[in-house]
Parts: sequence; structure tokens; C-alpha cells
Amino acid sequence: MEKIKLGLVVSEYNFDITMMMLERAKVEAEFLGAEVSQILLVPGTFEIPLGVKKLLEMPKIDAVVTLGAVIEGETEHDEIIMQNAARKIEDLQVEYGKPVALGITGHGETRLQAQERIEKAREAVHSAIKMVKRLKELGNI
Repeated sequence: MEKIKLGLVVSEYNFDITMMMLERAKVEAEFLGAEVSQILLVPGTFEIPLGVKKLLEMPKIDAVVTLGAVIEGETEHDEIIMQNAARKIEDLQVEYGKPVALGITGHGETRLQAQERIEKAREAVHSAIKMVKRLKELGNI
């Protein structure tokens, strides 16, 4: 069976956390026999949906994994960013018919909680690969 090819869209905001998430995602992909074909760093979670769209347009990409950490601030900004990003990411998944895993932690989390959730990146990779396999079984990908 041909290797599953993943694209990763990673927020640079909260860089110390998201770069550790990126490393976990790459290790998990390799462990599961998938290939990370493209990594796209974007300024923040707000920009992730555009990155997802561009990777989904690439024929060589089977699925996309999003990685970010939306940490609570003094306003509701984190909630607005997370809700809108998640909704658009879901819409793109359906539009393109390719899996997109939500590996963005938050909203409402503290920096400590975000650090404790770095391993969620591995779960997102696992989810994307599982969906590709299931869609291939259906003959839909």
C-alpha cells in the first residue's frame, strides 16, 4: 500500500508550544507509516484555514493536520478565533472530500494546559490517517 501523504498546517503563535506539537506530529506520522509531504507555517490560528485550503488543493496530499494552541486572554478573542477557525476547517474538509484533523488546542486554556496538551498533535495525526484508510476502504479517496 502506498504511503499516506500528510500536510501539516502549524500556527507560529505560541511558538514554544506549537513547534513541540509539530515534532510530535512528525514522529507519530513516521511511526504510523505515513509521510509528511508538506509543512506550512502560518502566523496564527486565524490563518490556518487558508493554509488548509492550499494544501487540500494539492493532489499529492491525502489529508491535512492542523496544529495550534489558542490560549485564553483577557477578552473573548480566543473563543472567536477558535470557533471560526474550527468551523472553516470543517467546511473545507467537507468541500474537498479529504480528511482534516483538528489538532488545535483551546480555547480557554492556560499556557500550562496548552503545554500539557502537546501530545494532542499525535492524536490528530492518528485521526487523519485513520480517516484516509477508512475512506480508501469505501473507494472514496
